Amino acid sequence: MPPVLPKPVDLAVPAFVLLVLAEMLVAWAKDRKRYCPKDTLTSLALGTGSSVAGIITGGAVYALALWLYQYRIFTIGWAWYWFVICFVVDDLAYYVFHRSAHRVRWFWASHVIHHSSQHYNLSTALRQTWTGFISIAFIFRIPLFLIGFPPEMVIFVGGLNLIYQFWIHTEMIGRMPRWFEAVMNTPSHHRVHHATNARYLDKNYAGVFIVWDRWFGTFVEERDDDRPRYGIVKDLGSFNLLWAAFHEWIGIAKDVWQAPTLSAKWNYMAKPPGWSHDGSRDTSEIIKARWEAKQQVAAPAE
Repeated sequence: MPPVLPKPVDLAVPAFVLLVLAEMLVAWAKDRKRYCPKDTLTSLALGTGSSVAGIITGGAVYALALWLYQYRIFTIGWAWYWFVICFVVDDLAYYVFHRSAHRVRWFWASHVIHHSSQHYNLSTALRQTWTGFISIAFIFRIPLFLIGFPPEMVIFVGGLNLIYQFWIHTEMIGRMPRWFEAVMNTPSHHRVHHATNARYLDKNYAGVFIVWDRWFGTFVEERDDDRPRYGIVKDLGSFNLLWAAFHEWIGIAKDVWQAPTLSAKWNYMAKPPGWSHDGSRDTSEIIKARWEAKQQVAAPAE
């Protein structure tokens, strides 16, 4: 029988709330613009909705995990070192998921909710998806079950991963020691990920270990001369919860309905956000290419 493991995120929620309040007080003492009351309330409400959605769909995901686990290649035990290995492998799976969530519009429709705030503080970490089940984001953990990691272990380390990611959503912490920045994800690295500056688009996907980005060519250092600007390329312009949770799904439905060909219909779901069949919109690659061209033109004058 598997051991009864606690739910790390549930246990951490009170600490999350207290830390958000503490950061809010410190931030307001320095610069009140760091926190917007409506934005913070929206983040908290979206986090609550995400928890409710997880309760509703969690049973189905767990049942699927147990079914897949029947076909495992190995039977992995419960020794402490398997938890460590599972944590590392799960973090790699998270990197693959996270990168896909920015490069495939279907996954982005679920993930965009986390990036929709124009502020960057601890409350932003709580701004989580309501539609992860719809976007089938759980498929990225399927290899772990088939390898032989017990579903209970995977769920447990996944919770630890989310807890780690909470503290990196802040501007109150500058850079950590160099050795730590080299291996671990930090507030500096994750500010880059949340930024809409052309230099920073689609970078630093790591959950816990920034080494994945360094190894796979998606790492960019935060620069003092190009401070991050937060949000999404086309901001919501609203604090409406339902619009924040479902606006990209609505956009996909409209695009698929109006697309002239079956190929275009598919691409509106499978291509990166911003793709259009007539080239009338900008993907992150187009935005970055345009910015790089301007940098090259400006370079001789420097």
